[in-house]
Amino acid sequence: MSEDSNAAERRGYFTADEVRAAEAELFTRVPDGVPMQRAAHGLATVVVRELQARTGGVAGRSVTLLVGSGDNGGDALWAGSMLRRRGVAVSAVLLNPERAHAKGLAALRKTGGRLRDDVGAAHLVIDGIVGISGRGPLRPAAAELVAGIDVPIIAADLPSGVDPDTGAVAGAAVRADVTVAFGARKPVHALAASWCGRIELVPIGLRLPEPGLAALEPAAIGANWPVPHATDDKYTQGVTGVCAGSATYPGAAVLCTGAAVAATSGMVRYTGTGAAEVLAHSPEVIASQTISSTGRVQAWVFGPGAGTDSDAHKRLTEILATDLPVVVDADGLTMLAADPDLVRARRAPTVLTPHAGEFARLTGRELGPDRVAAVRELAESWDLTVLLKGRSTLIATPGRPVLVNEAGGSWAATAGSGDVLSGVIGALLAAGQDPQWAAAAAARAHALAANLAAYEAESTAAPISASPLLAHLRSAIRTLRASSASNP
Repeated sequence: MSEDSNAAERRGYFTADEVRAAEAELFTRVPDGVPMQRAAHGLATVVVRELQARTGGVAGRSVTLLVGSGDNGGDALWAGSMLRRRGVAVSAVLLNPERAHAKGLAALRKTGGRLRDDVGAAHLVIDGIVGISGRGPLRPAAAELVAGIDVPIIAADLPSGVDPDTGAVAGAAVRADVTVAFGARKPVHALAASWCGRIELVPIGLRLPEPGLAALEPAAIGANWPVPHATDDKYTQGVTGVCAGSATYPGAAVLCTGAAVAATSGMVRYTGTGAAEVLAHSPEVIASQTISSTGRVQAWVFGPGAGTDSDAHKRLTEILATDLPVVVDADGLTMLAADPDLVRARRAPTVLTPHAGEFARLTGRELGPDRVAAVRELAESWDLTVLLKGRSTLIATPGRPVLVNEAGGSWAATAGSGDVLSGVIGALLAAGQDPQWAAAAAARAHALAANLAAYEAESTAAPISASPLLAHLRSAIRTLRASSASNP
């Protein structure tokens, strides 16, 4: 596939090995040096735009390059030579002078670039310390330089010190304001977005494989979000069953059922002890006392605030014994960790929604730095869909690429937020959506609702709770649908 193929539906992220293989193939089609020139030109172009936006001009502005060994440093040096031709004062700090890219260094010197030992009074800094072959934290000399920077940093391909494949940070690393990705987005750009800043992709001509990690594009989510058609009624739009809440946590039932209603379920049926609270918030919900008396549903959500006593275990067992799609969250996950056979042999679609602690209980081990591999392994070993919560939420289904939703912030990291998410997933499953798509689309709408809630007051981000997140869910879905209309 080309660098931009399937862009309307999914955005791919490619490992260091995949990118190196694609680069090797590219070198057979273009003259030596062309890929680096393309990357450097793209990097210089982004730097020019940033200088204009931040300082109001280009000529006479100052940029410092942090240059490591290898091609990543070469990209920075060549970009520096191009910036010199635009009148930018460019200096380079060579962190390993003996291994600096010879042609790039010669080009910088030829255009009047200078070498120095510190960052100096730069308007911007370009991080060209290490590329996709780098592993581990910055070395002491680089770490000391980076720690003293108080101006914006633009990273060449990825922030140095952040693992390209896992996004893990094991020590000193660059926190970039902008990252210019060469040829392909890498997992780090989704898994460690807070270290990358804004991502700018520069095509260089790579032919890429099908990605093992991808994100659904918002416009594609909006285009496929279920809405009623002329022949639909309350039953054909999807009936969502919710078994959640308890005397201790009645709010979980309110949040979960409220989310299912807001996500455009045709009907939401509730069973549990929180009926009074649920109906006070959402009078359109149909409440019952038991699973057997609930009536026809097309998907179940179990777990938020449900408790882990024998009655809760009985209800979970009863729901999992059906042939309906089921979302299991919160207390339901705690019971599955103790009794995984409840779900392992299940044939109907099943979605588990653990956070890191729940994941550790389900698997018997800590999550570790490679979240993609971990969630894929759990999904395959239990033969179901797993949504692993986090700022970069991961959704794995056996035999498919892992999907990622980078939330753009951590506003949804608040009590009760997961109850809302499980309700949205359940509504989409009841509408007949594929489990992995439903989980990924719900995560996108959930994150957008959290961001809308956080920025509601005078456009200033502020902490939120789950209630305003729920209140903004319809607006989030409307925004996604509007994005599909503007991107036909």
